[in-house]
Amino acid sequence: MHSSLIQRWFTLLVGLTLFCTVGTGVSPAEERPVSGSARMWGEIISGARTLRLPVRFLKAMPPDFVQFEFDDLRTYAAEYHPGEHRMVLNRTLSFHAAGRDVRPLTTMTPKELEVLYHELFHAYIDYLESKEAGGALPGPERELITFAREMQVCRYREVAITPVVQRSHETEVRYLSDPEAWEALNETWAVFVGWAIWNQLEIEKRGGRSMTGSLPLSEEWVARFRRAIEGGEIRGYYVPQDPDERRVTQKRFLAPGSQLSLEESRRLMKQVLGLPEKFIGAVEKAVDQTKNISVGRPCPVATS
Repeated sequence: MHSSLIQRWFTLLVGLTLFCTVGTGVSPAEERPVSGSARMWGEIISGARTLRLPVRFLKAMPPDFVQFEFDDLRTYAAEYHPGEHRMVLNRTLSFHAAGRDVRPLTTMTPKELEVLYHELFHAYIDYLESKEAGGALPGPERELITFAREMQVCRYREVAITPVVQRSHETEVRYLSDPEAWEALNETWAVFVGWAIWNQLEIEKRGGRSMTGSLPLSEEWVARFRRAIEGGEIRGYYVPQDPDERRVTQKRFLAPGSQLSLEESRRLMKQVLGLPEKFIGAVEKAVDQTKNISVGRPCPVATS
C-alpha cells in the first residue's frame, strides 16, 4: 500500500515535470529574461509617448543597443560613449536616486529631458555609424547618415570658433580633422535636438495641449527658433586632437557663424523630431525672412 502510493506520486511528479518543460512548448530563447538596459529602453519610449515627445528615431534602434549605467557625475548630467554604446546617467536621473532604473520621464524636468534627449541622439548617430558600412540601414536612416557625412566635409571641416566663449564676436577660423569635424557636427545636432525638446515641453506645459495641433503654440515654437538662430545659439563644440591645444582648453566652441544651418535643421525636424511638413515649412519661411543671419557656408546637397 505504502509503496503503491509512492509510485503514484512519482508518476504524477514526472508528468508535471514533462508538462512544464515540453508540454508548454516554451523554448529556452523565449524564457530568456529581458536585459535591464532593454527594459529601461522600453520605459523611455513609453514615457516619451506619454509626453508627446519624438520616439521614431528611438524605435529605429534595437532595445539592447544602449547600455545604461549610473554614476555620480560632477560635470555633466549624462555622458555617451560612442563605440561602447554606453550611456552614463547621473544618479539623480535614476529611480529614487538608487542608480538602478531610469526615472519615469514624466517625473523629469524639461532641462533633464533636454539633456537626456541630447544623449539619446548621440546614441542614434552611434547606431547609424555602426551600421553604415554594412548597407543594412533602411531608407530614412541611410539618407540621414549620408547627409551627415556630406555636412562633415563641406560645413564642419572649416569652421569659425570663439577662443573666449564669453566673447562670441571674437572669432578665429579652424580647419578640423575628420574626427574633430564629426564631433562638431554631432554636438551641434544634439544641441538642436535638446533645444527642440526643452522648448516643446515649455510651450505645451503652458498651452496644455499638443504643440503641433495648435497654431498659436506652433507659432511660438517657430518664433523661438528664429530668435535662437538670430542669436547664434544652436552651435556645438569639439575636443581638439592636438595635445598642446588641449592644455589650453578642453573644448573649442563654434562661433555663431558656424551654427546649425537651415538645411540641417530641416533634416532633423523631419527625420528625428518627426514634425509635420507644414510645420517645417513655417520654420523655413520664418528663418528665410530673418536678416543678418549667419547660417554657414551652403553645401551642394540634394533635398529630401
